[in-house]
Amino acid sequence: MPKVQVKSEVPKVLNKTTPGLQIWRVENMELVPFPSKAYGQFYEGDSYVILYTHKTSSSFSYDIHYWLGKDTTQDEQGAAAIYTTLMDEHLGGVAVQHREAQGHESATFRGYFKQGLIYKKGGVASGMKQVETNTYNIRRLLHVKGKKNVVAGEVDMSWNSFNKGDVFLLDLGSLVIQWNGPKSNHMERLKGMNLAKDIRDRERGGRAQVTVVEGDDETASEEAMKLMNQVLGARKDIKEPIPDEVVDEKLKSSIKLFHISDAEGNLVVREVAVKPLTQDLLQHEDCYLLDQGGIRIFIWKGKKASKTERAESLDKAEAYIKAKGYPLSTYVETVNDGAESALFKQLFQKWTVKNQTTGLGTTHSAGKIAKVEQVKFDATSMHARPDLAAQQKMVDDGTGESQVWRIEDNELVPVDRKWLGHFYGGDCYLILYEYEVSSKKYYILYMWQGRHATTAELAASAYHAVALDQQYNGEPVQVRVPMGKEPMHLMAIFKGKMVVYEEGSSRGDSAENQSSVRLFHVHGTNEFNTRAIEVPPRSSSLNSNDVFVLKTENCCYMWCGKGCSGDERELGKSLADIISRREKHVIAEGQEPADFWVSLGGKSQYASSKRLQVEHDNISPRLFECSTQTGTFVATEIANFNQDDLDEEDVMLLDIWDQIYLWIGKGASETEKEQAVTTAQEYLRSHPAGRDVDTPILMVKQGFEPPTFTGWFHAWDPHKWSGGKSYDQLKSELGDATSIIQISVEMTTTNDTNSTNSTKKRPGVVAPTIRPAFPAEKLVNCLAEDLPEGVDPTKKEEHLSTEDFALVLGMDRMAFYSLPVWKQQKLKKDKGLF
Repeated sequence: MPKVQVKSEVPKVLNKTTPGLQIWRVENMELVPFPSKAYGQFYEGDSYVILYTHKTSSSFSYDIHYWLGKDTTQDEQGAAAIYTTLMDEHLGGVAVQHREAQGHESATFRGYFKQGLIYKKGGVASGMKQVETNTYNIRRLLHVKGKKNVVAGEVDMSWNSFNKGDVFLLDLGSLVIQWNGPKSNHMERLKGMNLAKDIRDRERGGRAQVTVVEGDDETASEEAMKLMNQVLGARKDIKEPIPDEVVDEKLKSSIKLFHISDAEGNLVVREVAVKPLTQDLLQHEDCYLLDQGGIRIFIWKGKKASKTERAESLDKAEAYIKAKGYPLSTYVETVNDGAESALFKQLFQKWTVKNQTTGLGTTHSAGKIAKVEQVKFDATSMHARPDLAAQQKMVDDGTGESQVWRIEDNELVPVDRKWLGHFYGGDCYLILYEYEVSSKKYYILYMWQGRHATTAELAASAYHAVALDQQYNGEPVQVRVPMGKEPMHLMAIFKGKMVVYEEGSSRGDSAENQSSVRLFHVHGTNEFNTRAIEVPPRSSSLNSNDVFVLKTENCCYMWCGKGCSGDERELGKSLADIISRREKHVIAEGQEPADFWVSLGGKSQYASSKRLQVEHDNISPRLFECSTQTGTFVATEIANFNQDDLDEEDVMLLDIWDQIYLWIGKGASETEKEQAVTTAQEYLRSHPAGRDVDTPILMVKQGFEPPTFTGWFHAWDPHKWSGGKSYDQLKSELGDATSIIQISVEMTTTNDTNSTNSTKKRPGVVAPTIRPAFPAEKLVNCLAEDLPEGVDPTKKEEHLSTEDFALVLGMDRMAFYSLPVWKQQKLKKDKGLF
């Protein structure tokens, strides 16, 4: 097949420092800018290239998508792919490339177009040069699908195209009729209305009317139904809902990695590994293909891969898709070594980047941690800077009021002061934390669950958590804390004096009935992030980077590894005093007495390398709508998310990797609320990266979001929930479209009558009004009592002839009735017709 020749020079059409969207259409092998007013509308016969530029504090990152309409030509597809590659080269090889097929777009792509996507018939080849705005000579029927990411496609202008489960827009230029299927849900109707208003405002410059017909109450919209029947033919029985395509999450978690090589002169694809994947499988000298259950295909290009491998890896992906029998519409994403997308990185168990630190403690590299320690965690600062609160996962410095209970005989028992900060693996605890900002109280309810607690105790802790939540009017943020996964804020409450024991209980004397030799690992660098965790008492548990406390029957040792800091040693001393009342023997690594090793069962190898350099604060949060309504767990990602994507009738999941937030909308069903935590655990279990199912889960209710949650959303509006408009409110604001409907009916009737006439009606010329006409001088600037008999004083304009109407108001009837009602009234006042 001959290579496609492209004509445009990428540097001339591209602005690489403009944040946001830039869209081009392939026209005769050239890259032609698409008008911004028409963004979100795509011709089915064309191919497009879309660049999204993200600006960070000091640099830019890029996503390039090439979108292929279902009827686009092979040449146009090839040109779009070539332009995408050229664009990436021009941007320095740091862009993530996406292949998007009509109807199968990625969540990232759909996330750019919040009002929805519209597919239009035709394309360049059929003379559709560009999307026109401010034109009214339009007749089309749009089928709207989707709750979160809406897609609307043109369908046949017939009742046969309708079904009971979806929303349809009948677009007649100056009037858009939204018909809601009787079985469509609240969010689908709301999204359909937003799309209709977007057509009105962007395509028609606000000079059109929108009206709504509820499919389960069509008699309430008699005039609109009359017009729909004239345009679509006689009303027929509507089909039952068409079920949405649902992708089983189990498919998404099935991943395989393939190696693409040309070492032997021929390109070869060879399977390397299956889930769970680790980053070290990717070698810089090669290219790889990752297959995510046949739903997504990823290509990874190593920095040192040969030019042939890099250039032909996409061809290999196409060949692989065909060989596996996958649909040609399968999503393909190409990522470059060092510039991987969040979606790609989260398919791996761990993703490391040089010179970044995770975990607690300092490294031998220059002051990454010191910068963190300068942050003031006071509540006022955290609420003023929710972005900082979100990154640090701190609502304040832990100096608020706290109450601590233990579950005993399935009841809540207050924990004695002497046991505060001691957490035993055989117990469950509830900690209610209260803090204040600007005289308003906020609450966090921690549910700490010991690894060895009984099933009855776990159930009782959940029950009492619900009761406490209700006692405080549903305001507390609920945090499920599995043992060993304590969040930093919980540690801060105990001021660096938190000790986690593997087994036992603090009730009665049971706390002391433990092994005579116990070893504790001290994690932390300051009072906000420090705790001691019991580990198996053997030398292999040691680590040269940290401090350990060894408690025996006769003495207590504090062992300081070579890599620990002075701060860690000081915190270790404080915790050692809590763990044991005996005299402390401080020993440095390499200076251990024989008794130390005897107590640990002899000396053996332990971790002594420098602390791993792992990505820590480069978190890419992801928002999902989770559902189990179909009997199958489904997580729908909302890319490029903002506060508007939090649906009041849903439970949403925000994944920030080491914590999971569950946001509970006010309108969520009781079943959804009850199953929320189970849903989050299912999300973790089915995650392709093999996630830790004990990841802490935080439950947040609408209207009581802490800054650690809101900081992940740009421009969070705390008053949105009180001032947000419902679907019914938005519907009532559309105004009265009766006049424009009547005129459209008259116009349609006249057009039908004159359809045999060889002279076509000029668009916008309307049949004469059915009200009796009077000369303009008898209507303009005349009082009600001076008007001719039979004239409605509130509708004087309807008694003007077509010629006088245009002369007096400066526009024809169709243009006038397309205006919002307030503009109609203002114009009538200005022209003496009010």
